[in-house]
Amino acid sequence: MTTAILAAPPEPSIFESISCYYCGETSHRPFVTAQDDLTGKPGDFSFVTCDTCGLVYQNPRVDVTHIVDYYDEEYIAHRKKQDWGMLTWFYNYAMEKHDRQKDKLVSQYIPLDADSNILDVGCGAGTFLLRMRQQYGSRITGVDFKDLSRLPGFDQIDFHCGLFYEQEFGEQRFDLVTMWHFLEHDYDPMHTLAIARDSLTTDGRLVIEVPRLDSRSFRMFGNRWAGLQAPQHTVLYDRENLLRFMEKSGLEVVDYLPYGAFPAYFYLFAGVAFKIRKGKGLDFSRAVYPYFLGQLLLSPVLLFERQLNLAMQTVVCRRKP
Repeated sequence: MTTAILAAPPEPSIFESISCYYCGETSHRPFVTAQDDLTGKPGDFSFVTCDTCGLVYQNPRVDVTHIVDYYDEEYIAHRKKQDWGMLTWFYNYAMEKHDRQKDKLVSQYIPLDADSNILDVGCGAGTFLLRMRQQYGSRITGVDFKDLSRLPGFDQIDFHCGLFYEQEFGEQRFDLVTMWHFLEHDYDPMHTLAIARDSLTTDGRLVIEVPRLDSRSFRMFGNRWAGLQAPQHTVLYDRENLLRFMEKSGLEVVDYLPYGAFPAYFYLFAGVAFKIRKGKGLDFSRAVYPYFLGQLLLSPVLLFERQLNLAMQTVVCRRKP
């Protein structure tokens, strides 16, 4: 008597093939293959270039139900770790400086006060919102797909947990909407931009900062560029495509900046570290020491960050009249 051997069912794939976020076409060509250099989780992740419009995006991408696994407890934007030993003061100073730079940037384009409503999309640890409340007394709202409500200060934030384009904020509610390194993570950026546009008041401003694909740091580091951040980043924007997204979404660009509030130095440091580590991840507990040393050594160069097109880009938009 022969016993049948049943094959184990194939494991379901965490990947899904998608069409272009901008034009909806499916024809594409390979651009670059990247690894999870940030956390060191295994896998190769493919970015492609759309044959029709030239947008670079991750395809296939990790589906939205599994991508949460790549935002672990040490993910830097969530800032859960507080103790960095002898460098704790420097770490906290750097993070606070980042929020000050955000404040300085947005304050150039919109006056804020206690009557202002501010929304931060992908708010992370919420420190930017808390600063805006402290500085201006503004009403603050945050959204993030991870539940971070137990972090300090969230009792002062109107926090929404989930995907941004699934929230119902209402129309013409916010005077300021910010997306600090969010749009490159998004799974439906055109939908997101439409909701952000509709949520702005008549005189409101939308501020978006993303890595810049056509930057010096990408040319330096290629498939180890920190802006790839596979698989968390779904879309890679050069200047042209970022502006095209704004136009197609019914947004008027008030200003385009070839820099951002986020320090471009991180992309230089991470690029070198990723080249050395080769996909094994970056241990911030150890990297924090050479990070600050390198920043000190490169400080003369970093004075010209805004002129060198090192890594960042920012657009300031409003609703089209």
